[in-house]
Amino acid sequence: MSEAMTPRETVEALDKYIVGQDEAKRAVAIALRNRYRRSRLPQELRDEITPKNIIMMGPTGVGKTEIARRLAKLVDAPFVKVEATKFTEVGYVGRDVDSMVRDLVEAAIRICKEQKMNAVRTVAEANAEQRLIDILVPMHKDKWHAPENPLQFLLGGGTSKEPELTEDEKRERLTKREEVTRDLRAGRLEDEIVEVQIEMPNNGSNAMIAMGIDVNLNEMMGGILPPKKKTRRVKVSEARKLLVQDESEKLIDMDEITQEAIERAEQDGIIFIDEIDKIAASGNTSGADVSREGVQRDILPIVEGSTVTTKYGPVKTDFILFIAAGAFHVSKVSDLIPELQGRFPIRVKLEALTVDDYKRILTQPQHAITKQYEALLKTDNILLSFTDDALGAIAKYAFTANEREENIGARRLHTIVENLLDDISFNAGGDHPLTKVEVDEKYVKEHVSREYEGEDLQRFIL
Repeated sequence: MSEAMTPRETVEALDKYIVGQDEAKRAVAIALRNRYRRSRLPQELRDEITPKNIIMMGPTGVGKTEIARRLAKLVDAPFVKVEATKFTEVGYVGRDVDSMVRDLVEAAIRICKEQKMNAVRTVAEANAEQRLIDILVPMHKDKWHAPENPLQFLLGGGTSKEPELTEDEKRERLTKREEVTRDLRAGRLEDEIVEVQIEMPNNGSNAMIAMGIDVNLNEMMGGILPPKKKTRRVKVSEARKLLVQDESEKLIDMDEITQEAIERAEQDGIIFIDEIDKIAASGNTSGADVSREGVQRDILPIVEGSTVTTKYGPVKTDFILFIAAGAFHVSKVSDLIPELQGRFPIRVKLEALTVDDYKRILTQPQHAITKQYEALLKTDNILLSFTDDALGAIAKYAFTANEREENIGARRLHTIVENLLDDISFNAGGDHPLTKVEVDEKYVKEHVSREYEGEDLQRFIL
């Protein structure tokens, strides 16, 4: 979708996937539109306007993460979700806060690379087809040739020489290649087994990557190492995918992609910091609270605006949009250090879900849970449907269970629907004619009531 969506259009797009929480949707829609407005300002004024970061407060399972994730998808923006509890204060063992920016750049690289590869896909497919034809009907006879010097021997051995073909051999092979090309395009060779050679990237060692050091040794040595090649025996259908990927890699410019990705990460990136309430100090200033406050102080310069060094180059965080979220059952937003509070000027409270909300979640979103199960069971010749009173009963059970036990929000629906359809899913094998199955209120009560009606005795068993 275009980045120039109005706030109203953004909310309407989010409504397709998320039920309720209008206040949170409005807040993120305005933040998104403000980015577009900022991009149209003169450069000197643009540099003075920073995003207004958002902090969401609400119980689990009400849509906090989904709102941020869907927002990023709407504008194809680099997005990364991090858990605040995974970070540790500088000097302690654990992930450092800079890693969230590095992860964002990696997400931007993936987006830009995929777009560039889609742009050259037609050429890559044509080149891949030629390589497949060369594999099936080579125009030369390979002959192994000894290494020309010791360095070549150490780095990969000899080369292949191509003896000249006679004119008759050339004509015969050209005719054969034309036949193979027709069969290949008609899909008649998809199950043939071929050997393909794919170039493998010269990345750092696994031990270095495990320590967080991702260094390309070949680049450090000026590219003197030959590219690693791996030979695989696969079907033509699989070989085509591998060769298209390989040819696409050759057609794109990674330096251009890196430059564009850093720009997009800086200007359009969204970092979602979940469980931020877990690093809020509860009033004490000793023990674990000291560490929590240390993490907050480490996060502060990232949110405030700083330059983080990544393997692709320095990345400024001044214009990245940060969305923080937490349940805040025990702690409050005011328990965060004042400097960090000030960097999240927009605060939005998400409401707990009602029975009506649960019922709408079952059917309204574009990929609602009931639609997912209907599609899954249709592959096994089951035409599943739910009556309105069945949906109401499921919603009521979900609400009751969340009130009585731990409130896990809309995730409770997955538990109930999975248990509800257990018998149907088990007995559907696809070896029977198309069968219609309607789930009504009676069926729901028979299969769910024993777990969600009355007191759950398991909670009293030690």
